[in-house]
Amino acid sequence: METLFFTIVAAVAVLSSILVITCKNPINSALSLVMTFFCLATFYVMLDAPFMAAIQVIVYAGAIMVLIVFVIMLLNIRSETGKRTNHAVAVSSILAFFVLFEACYFLFRSTPAKEGMGPLTSNVIEKIGHTELIGKAMYSEFLLPFEITSLLLLVAIIGAVILSKKKI
Repeated sequence: METLFFTIVAAVAVLSSILVITCKNPINSALSLVMTFFCLATFYVMLDAPFMAAIQVIVYAGAIMVLIVFVIMLLNIRSETGKRTNHAVAVSSILAFFVLFEACYFLFRSTPAKEGMGPLTSNVIEKIGHTELIGKAMYSEFLLPFEITSLLLLVAIIGAVILSKKKI
């Protein structure tokens, strides 16, 4: 039953991710991206990582998609959707083929990790918990990247306010 559920969710994720890049309407593309994010959250739940699933839904499917839709509405991209050139499609298709080839190459050449390879085994994760381990890592080991990300988000917010402000 688990394999069947995974297969169905994976098929929906692949289909919705294909729709993200093939939809001509940017709003439909954004809605397909939301569906892909929900499928990824379902994968996190299946991997017994409920905190990551909640973050996936709240941050990406919620906040980031609101920002993307805001930018689509702000820039009025509807008039630009029909102007797709053939060389851009050809270059992106070639690039997608190389990325697919690289992913398959590394997938088939890699070996699965053994259970006790790192310091965080499944027993440690069950004992301490996902949320506490993520919090400790984020605010100790990865504090500098976390702060740099917060500054980049602040600059993006200021840039969005300046871009949306009418000329005086």
